[in-house]
Amino acid sequence: MTVSFAEIKASTPMVFESGCSTRVILDHIMSKWGVLVLASLSDGTRRWGELRREVDGISEKMLATTLRTLVDDGIVHRESFPTVPPHVEYSLTPLGRDLMERMLPLIGWVAEHADTMVARS
Repeated sequence: MTVSFAEIKASTPMVFESGCSTRVILDHIMSKWGVLVLASLSDGTRRWGELRREVDGISEKMLATTLRTLVDDGIVHRESFPTVPPHVEYSLTPLGRDLMERMLPLIGWVAEHADTMVARS
């Protein structure tokens, strides 16, 4: 599937303008932590502690904020089990899986080229 920016703008004239919902969602999914949390969840359901370990460097507050935002956006599903201690699992929704099918190739490209690009700067 090849789509140009001009085609997107032609089909949705207000897209990416100030105050447009596309900017809000792009900020959520392309943020430093949003990308890493989504990438971790693309491999399957994760508990809080698993996400905290896999997304190296994220604080508890940032993980909580990022997960809450992605749940509110409908990209991540949060399931809480009535146990002691609390047991909460996070997984991608169908919308989140669709997003990650498109985003994982970009993440792969970044992983492949990051060292070379950083060395140039």
